[in-house]
Amino acid sequence: MIRTDLIAPIGELVRRHAGQRGHKLAFEDAGGTALSYAELEARSAALAGHLQDRGLQAGDTVAILLPNCVDWVLACVAIARAGAVSVPISHDAVEAEIRYRLEDSRCAAVIVSPQHLPLVRRLQRQLPALRHLLLGADTGVEPAAGEPPGEQPDSLAVLARTPARSAPRDPQDVHATAFIVYTSGTTGRAKGVMLSQHSMLWVVAACWAPIAGLCESDRVLSPLPLFHSYALNISVMGILATGASEFLLPRFSTQDVLARLRDGGYTLMPGVPTMFHYLLEGARAGGRAQAASIRYFLSAGAIMPASLNRDFEATFGKPLLDGYGITETSTMVTLNWPGAQRVMGSCGLPLPGLAVRIVDTQGRDVAPGEQGELIVRGPNVMQGYLNKPAETAAALLDGWYRTGDLARSDANGLLAITGRLKELIIRGGQNIAPAEVEEAVLSHPDVLDCAVLGVAHPQLGEVPVACIVARDGRAVDVESIRSHCAGLLSVYKVPHAVHLVPEVPRTGSGKIMRFRLRDALAGLAPG
Repeated sequence: MIRTDLIAPIGELVRRHAGQRGHKLAFEDAGGTALSYAELEARSAALAGHLQDRGLQAGDTVAILLPNCVDWVLACVAIARAGAVSVPISHDAVEAEIRYRLEDSRCAAVIVSPQHLPLVRRLQRQLPALRHLLLGADTGVEPAAGEPPGEQPDSLAVLARTPARSAPRDPQDVHATAFIVYTSGTTGRAKGVMLSQHSMLWVVAACWAPIAGLCESDRVLSPLPLFHSYALNISVMGILATGASEFLLPRFSTQDVLARLRDGGYTLMPGVPTMFHYLLEGARAGGRAQAASIRYFLSAGAIMPASLNRDFEATFGKPLLDGYGITETSTMVTLNWPGAQRVMGSCGLPLPGLAVRIVDTQGRDVAPGEQGELIVRGPNVMQGYLNKPAETAAALLDGWYRTGDLARSDANGLLAITGRLKELIIRGGQNIAPAEVEEAVLSHPDVLDCAVLGVAHPQLGEVPVACIVARDGRAVDVESIRSHCAGLLSVYKVPHAVHLVPEVPRTGSGKIMRFRLRDALAGLAPG
């Protein structure tokens, strides 16, 4: 079942497709840039050679600080073919986040957008390891006001079309560190997760190709942010491995995605639950739910409420296959299989070749139906956290990765993620999973989005508090939400207070950043 033929060095995969389907479209973006597989092979080889000509050594780290675009993929492929390590950074990151990642990973080079060029120039003067800048996504940008002119960096697009002195190294060791992907940082400072080509391609070979059927005939519509491990896996490595074609959206837009789905031609679309929530809302508001050519929608990155999965499929008439994955496992751990009897609210079965257990606080396996921590062992598990041996040792025990996620399985082995171990709310000794309360709140007709967190209480220790975004600017009756939840939840799980917020802060993968909500609510006593 595992497509081991898809596990090969990136350079070999690109050459393979250039030889078999050279004129076929590989990647296209909203700016009108497109690359065939033959062009991707030739330009990534030239760019890799230029990186080597500038003194980039095997194992050096190179940051990619670009928006979603074809240049992002070209840079990633070239870095791999030069034997270097890619460090994807969110294009929406602020200066402190960018500096931390560049410094922590000791980046030798940055492939940067014009928008961030002045910032990276300033940081370069403070980071001695950072020797080279290449300009991607556009050319000819003037420095920002107040910035010294400096030397204009070479254009990625020009170098990719210019012969280099060096041929690409094209390393054959797929087990070496190839990516340093920083965790979402939902609870604090992000950690650099070290992943290999093998660990990433194993997920393609065990998940996307055999289960979702990703293949050379597919045309994928991807709104996912490429810096995130989920997108890096399916929207970059998955396409490179299978020879499919892909359109890269610069960012998710409800109306843009609905329009492209109506126009047809796309067979797969990966997303996160928040995206599918907004697509459903857009369709209900008159955006028309048409997706005739889509075979599957795919979801990962955050917990998918059963009601959302059910309503989305009923509205769009296409399967929405939910899965579970994390950066430390090169994304996917489970996925719902198409054609099989699915249980809404479940994230499916473990991937073939992967060992999964649910354990109690003593490391003992729990019975089906009981909640425990999910631990994982397999070829997709990370090599460790960069520069963090203590955190690595705590996370990897005897080859098992401790996810920190709470889960339960049914009698058939189908898994459901119930929350985060560290996010568990303990009210008077009773455990409350925020995700369960959130699903109840989201079923209220006046609620568009919701996040639940534990707030200190003098008698009960903690109580659940709901932060909600009102639908269409409606006036929300707080007591009606509590009454609604009382009909769906045990009394101790009903939100102790409800606060209106303008938005629920989320990571690129759709995970709720509860620490930001906690900061915003500091000083507010539960009502």
